[in-house]
Amino acid sequence: MQSKWRLSHVQGYLGLGLVAEAAAEFAHLSSTERDTTPALALRVAIYQEQQNWPALRDACIELVRRVPGDAGGWVTWAYAVRRSESILAAEEVLRIAETKHPTEPTIQFNLGCYACLLGDLAEARRRVDHAIALDKNFRSLAGTDPDLAPLRDAGWPDKQSTPAS
Repeated sequence: MQSKWRLSHVQGYLGLGLVAEAAAEFAHLSSTERDTTPALALRVAIYQEQQNWPALRDACIELVRRVPGDAGGWVTWAYAVRRSESILAAEEVLRIAETKHPTEPTIQFNLGCYACLLGDLAEARRRVDHAIALDKNFRSLAGTDPDLAPLRDAGWPDKQSTPAS
């Protein structure tokens, strides 16, 4: 019961934006308690808030190994890889994720962002349009995401590329 109590406190601190307190509370867990999947998910959240990209990458690798059916773990892993390694390495993570989660719009959207940053505007357009087709909420995000500025500068969206609402 102690570990559930501590984990709820870690989650509560994170919810309040108190990252240092969350990390301190997490440190009080035993190594056995820290090795549970719920604790690993909280460790991922702590590392993300701390912007500790290498540690986040490593924790996400373990999270995806344990819970490959959670697309969010893959997306967070790619996010960490982008910041700790490269866009190409992050793209590789999401291409694998795409085979496991072919209808996850966040994966499609992020692959579109990566394609745009790598200069492949046709691929970026295709990916972003696909994400919007899967989830219309990505339309507004595409209009503001800085990664997609080159795509917007090239005239996206146009009537041929944007799925009808």
